[in-house]
Amino acid sequence: MTARPDSPLLVDRFGRVATDLRVSLTDRCNLRCTYCMPAEGLDWLPKSDQLTDEELVRLMRIAVTGLGVTDIRFTGGEPLLRKGLEHVIAATAELHPRPRMSMTTNGIGLDRRAAGLKEAGLNRINVSLDTLDPARFRTLTRRDRISDVFAGLRGAREAGLTPVKVNSVLLRGQNEDEAVPLLKFCVENGYQLRFIEQMPLDPQHGWTRTNMVTAAEILTELGTAFTLTPEEAPRGGAPAERWLVDGGPAVVGVIASVTRPFCAACDRTRLTSDGQVRNCLFSQSETDLRGALRAGASDDEVADLWRGNSWAKAAGHGINDAGFHQPDRPMSAIGG
Repeated sequence: MTARPDSPLLVDRFGRVATDLRVSLTDRCNLRCTYCMPAEGLDWLPKSDQLTDEELVRLMRIAVTGLGVTDIRFTGGEPLLRKGLEHVIAATAELHPRPRMSMTTNGIGLDRRAAGLKEAGLNRINVSLDTLDPARFRTLTRRDRISDVFAGLRGAREAGLTPVKVNSVLLRGQNEDEAVPLLKFCVENGYQLRFIEQMPLDPQHGWTRTNMVTAAEILTELGTAFTLTPEEAPRGGAPAERWLVDGGPAVVGVIASVTRPFCAACDRTRLTSDGQVRNCLFSQSETDLRGALRAGASDDEVADLWRGNSWAKAAGHGINDAGFHQPDRPMSAIGG
């Protein structure tokens, strides 16, 4: 293996630099989306295994001040279930240089907390919403909470957590006919829509390509109702390819992790709620930072562990390789 260069940053063997940190605040969720977890839920992590607020903030401080991280996205599970969420955000906002902060949520309870999250320092928000139909929402999530999600979207917009982005996963035979209605809804309400190809991260390991609605199919369907023009701005490490809708200013994005992998430009590193750092969603290995913290490791020692994890990053996620295996952890435990 090539020797790692003497750099404080999270570099890898392929010239990529991780500047975007995805932080899972909890593995718990108050929905049971069919493609994410079984109806009975999962075996949640014991509280003692999860990072404390102090440990979490310390690791983010190391990432920002010592490793070159500039963007932090809080995820879950459902991050709004994390006690002390506003405190964690406020502490992160005090770091120098101050990172840009966003959060991905299912939106339940967001209407009541959006203003407080904004005051704490959160910059913007993504809300997951796969359907506009209440009955279909109950089927997909096994919960009757779509009105709460709509309220959360409005609350985020009114609080200034903008641009408010909507994340949607289309599943064949379930909601694939909603590409156009979802985009119309988002354009009319000032939200930015992102379609995400379903990825093999379910705990049941039941993912199949035949059930996945591809980016090409989504764009073809959108083309029946809208004129889409590729955005001229460089994509960089952003996961979404973006198109102007009917000339703009509205935009729609598609994250085609399976059919159009963007691994070559990946700039992400991931921290699970129990303190494991991962260099890819689909990594088969993790580095235990929680154990290092609790054993008395210094900031420099923790940073070196993190750098080593990034240096070992593979060229790509390997979904399209013959020998691909899903990671043992499901999406809810890794963080989005």
